[in-house]
Amino acid sequence: MELTRIAGSCEDGDCPTLYLTDRGTLAVQGEHLTEHRLQVPAHETLVEIPIELIRKAIRDNLI
Repeated sequence: MELTRIAGSCEDGDCPTLYLTDRGTLAVQGEHLTEHRLQVPAHETLVEIPIELIRKAIRDNLI
């Protein structure tokens, strides 16, 4: 899968980041959430990112 960085909180890749995939979907890098009450399937996970990251991507017409 090809990932293209569209918005991030830093430049070194060690922070919340949004990527566009070559499948026309988004991939999200963020903090792994473990303290929640949801039943998440084994093949999925929850991550947390700042809302400002989504706003930036929309404001900059990246998505």
